[in-house]
Formats: sequence, structure tokens, C-alpha cells
Amino acid sequence: MKEYASFKISSSFLLPNSNIYSTFTTHKNQNKKYPTILMASSTKFIFITGGVTSSLGKGIIAASLAKLLQARGIRVTIQKFDPYLNIDPGTLNPYEHGECYVTEDGAETDLDLGHYERFLNSPTSQANNVTTGRIYNNVITKERRGEYLGKTVQVIPHITDEIKRNFFKLGETGKYDVIITEIGGCVGDIESLPFIEAVRQVKWDIGVNNFLVVHLTLIPYLAAAKELKTKPTQHSVKQLLEAGIQPDILVCRTEHPLPLEVKKKLSLFCNVQLNSVIEAMDAETIYDVPLLMKKEKLDERVMTKLKLSAKKNTDLEQWKDFLGKLKNPTSEVKIGLIGKYVSLPDAYKSIIEAFVHAGAACECKVNLALISSEELHPENIAKKLEDLDGIVVAPGFGERGLEGKIETVKFARENKMPFFGICLGMQVAVIEFARNVLKLKSANSTEMDPKTAHPVIALMEEQKNLELMGGTMRLGSYPCELKKGSKAAQAYGKLKINERHRHRYEFNNKYLKAIEEKGLIPSGINPETNLVEIVEVKDHPWFIGTQFHPEYKSTVLNPHPLFVRFIAATIENKKIK
Repeated sequence: MKEYASFKISSSFLLPNSNIYSTFTTHKNQNKKYPTILMASSTKFIFITGGVTSSLGKGIIAASLAKLLQARGIRVTIQKFDPYLNIDPGTLNPYEHGECYVTEDGAETDLDLGHYERFLNSPTSQANNVTTGRIYNNVITKERRGEYLGKTVQVIPHITDEIKRNFFKLGETGKYDVIITEIGGCVGDIESLPFIEAVRQVKWDIGVNNFLVVHLTLIPYLAAAKELKTKPTQHSVKQLLEAGIQPDILVCRTEHPLPLEVKKKLSLFCNVQLNSVIEAMDAETIYDVPLLMKKEKLDERVMTKLKLSAKKNTDLEQWKDFLGKLKNPTSEVKIGLIGKYVSLPDAYKSIIEAFVHAGAACECKVNLALISSEELHPENIAKKLEDLDGIVVAPGFGERGLEGKIETVKFARENKMPFFGICLGMQVAVIEFARNVLKLKSANSTEMDPKTAHPVIALMEEQKNLELMGGTMRLGSYPCELKKGSKAAQAYGKLKINERHRHRYEFNNKYLKAIEEKGLIPSGINPETNLVEIVEVKDHPWFIGTQFHPEYKSTVLNPHPLFVRFIAATIENKKIK
């Protein structure tokens, strides 16, 4: 009979099509039997919870810890469980939730998955982001199919079992030694309770040596009293304890260094070892956080508690090289990011981070000016944009701010200012060119004007009969073939690429010949659908629009070539000016 933590396994059987064992366990000190689930693999699970307030940076802490473990040769991935009822964030307003990040397999996900990919330099998938909406949808679908055999469907065990099934899904692949799971929201939120209960159950399903909870909390500083206060953290941990979870490690966000007496107080009242109270000072850049967490020995504490052995010494030389270039630029440019969600920078998070990566690659400080396209008009466009070195027209949906974007493209094209259009930004470039070069004054997208006489951008054929809005756009990675000798081909250094998409409307090929003859070159084409993926203008320092979203594939160690070449062209053009 096999002993597992404080339990003895008395009987077990492998569930069909799974490597999860369903068992009955008997506590060593009692004769009671408890149904449980045990992972058959050796995957270890880390859960990251948050307390006191939201927006503390659970995603950055998760990504930083994962980076440190990865650097030691440990196979690791991160998943995000969000407590809202949407199936995914695809239908959420960017003002409310920030950008919607798209994975290679076409999942519309939380923006934290972008951080995971940028830090780990490895792709995520649909399985890496799960919401309460998807959990309930799965359970209700099973109930309608009769899979519960007439049982009363309840939050416990049905919802919590479905949550755990999704916790374990990536572990079943056998690809990972460690899976880090970020639980969205704050401890104590009503909507997070089923997730917290599922986390509690997991400890006994997989055993204490395969389970660890990192609790991220805030230590506020009261300026009037001139002291750091631990009480909010104590209450946050108390809420976790009431839910049956004892955090193993506390990561404490703070604006001031934590004195030893404060750490001792947290250790004493939160029942956490002193060396497991980790200071997380505000950082100059999010890319400093892995090194700060290494200095605090977060990865060492995790490895000790999970009984992990490193396959190699921590290798972060490339990361340090990136930070060195980021903090010691040799040049500087100002880029205008033109969009309609600029009051919330997280709406363009991946674009902003892609410029950080490209700037470091070019040893250039990229100053981004977020400019609302609604404020741009023919009479003020020159004054608003003349001090810029380059322009990016951002993705988006809907008519609001469109004319300002069109005026921006016209200004960049006519004044030879480096221009980069992404998704809607590329479509706007086509509309502007059709209006002002082809003299088709009513040229538009059927998204904005369904009755336009010249629909140079039109709804994709496969989108015309769809009724559901969520998850129905053209999503995920698609191939593209580049025109030899084009700026796009020079940037990539190859002719065949794959990029991620999120759109419903496309370039109307009925206008392709006329537009190409006037100098707007289709330099990237999807070989399967003949869809125009990239356009560029001849005899211009840099004028490229992409139907896809290159920002989704930019990482610290692999900055996206289009962003790098755009910054390089901007630097060069600034010298000429």
C-alpha cells in the first residue's frame, strides 16, 4: 500500500482517456474515506493568488518565477484562471479589460498570456486561459447531455471538479515539470470562491510535495505615520486560511524596503517561514522583476519546498544583455501611437511591449506618445504630429476615430514619415490611398459604411452568415508569402512567414490591380486564400501596413523584425531630417 502525504491510498483506478487516478483515500489517524484525484504524472503545481487589491502584478510575478525556473532547465508553463462569466475576453471592451491577446491556436485570451509568452519565449494556447464562463458552460453542456446521470448539479463537486480538470489539463501532456496557475481577482471576491475551493482540494489530490501557493499582497506605506502597515496582508491571509489554504510564500509589493522587523511580523502572524516572506519593490521596468525575484531567492524557496532539483545553473545572460541595452540607449525617437483607446494603455499592451523589445534591439529609447484619433482633424493634424519621428496606427473596431486615422495616414505618406499600420491600421492605409491617390472619394470599409460605392475593405466571405460574436473572427496563425525585394521580405529575411490574426474584414481584391498600379504594393499574400496580408508604399522611408498582429509574437529574446526595422528606419530618417 502506497503512502501519499498524510494519506494512504487504499484503492485506485485510472479514469478513461486520462492519466488522472480517481481514488479513495484513508487518513492515517481516522477510518474515514475521502474521494480524491491524483495526478499520475510528476508535474508540480504552483498557484498564485492575490490579496488586498487588484492590479498588483500577479501576471508579472508568475512570469518572472517561470523565467527563473526555466533558466534552471525546468520545463514550465503558466495558465490564467479568470473569475468573470464571459467565455473569453473577446467581446470585452478594451477600456474595461485591456487588450485581448490571441494565441497561435486562435484563442482570445487575457492580456497576461502576452506577458507569459514575452518572458518565456514560448507559445501559449487555449488551455492556458480559462474563465468561470467556460467552466459553467462546460458543466451545463454536460448536464444537458445527461452525463451526470440524474444527479443534482452543484458548485461542489461539479464546478470545482471541472475547474480541477482544467488545472490538470496541461499536466496531462507530459511536457512540463511545473505548471504555474494564476488565479484572477482578489481573495475574498465572491466570484473567485469556487477557484479558491478547487485550489484547496488540489493539495490533497496531488500531495503536499507537488503543491505550493504563492500569495501576492500589498504592504501600504502611510506617509502621515511614516510606517509600513502589515494589517491588510494579515487580513488577506486570514481570508485564505478561512478558505482552507495556507500560503507557502508571501510576495509583498511595496514602495519601500521591508525592514527585518516587518518581515518577522508577517512571518509570525501569517504563519509563513521568515525566508519565505519576499520583498517585491516597485521596479523601473517589468523586465527587472525576474532579477529582483532572483535576488530575493524566490526561485530557491520554490525549488526547496517542491523538492525540485535544477538541471543547470540559472542562465540569464541574454536577459541581462537585453536590460543593458534597454537602459543604456545610444539614440532616441518619438513614436506616435494613434488609436481610440489611448486613455487605457493596457488596450495596446502588446504593441507597447513590442516597442520596448525593438528599442532595446536597436539600442534606442522609444518614447511613445499615445494620441487619440478622435482629436485629429485636417486643420490640426500637422501641429499634432509634426514633432514625431514615426507613426503607428493601432488596431480597433468601429467608426469612432476613423477619419482621424485616415488623416494621420495621409500626413505620414505625404510627409515621408515612417508609418506602421496594424490590422485596422492597414485597412485605413488602403482607404486613405484609395481616396487620395485613386481619387475614389467615397472609398471605405463596409464595417463603417455598408453602402459605400467603393468597398476597398469588405467583410470576409466566411464571416457573412455568422450570428455569434464571440470567438468567430479570423483568429490565430496563418501563412503569408512575401514579395521578393519588398521591405517586408528584407525585414524578415525570408519569404514564408506565419502570423497571428484577429479580424473580420479584408482587403477587397477587386481593387487590387488599380491600387497596385498607383504604388501601394501588396507585399504579403496568404497563399491559401489570396488575402492581402501586407501593403507597402514605394519610394518611402518606411510605409507598411499588416492585416495581422505582429505585436503578439514579439518577445524579449526575439523582438519582432517588423518593429525592429520600423525603429531602425525611424532612427535613419531622423538623421536625414
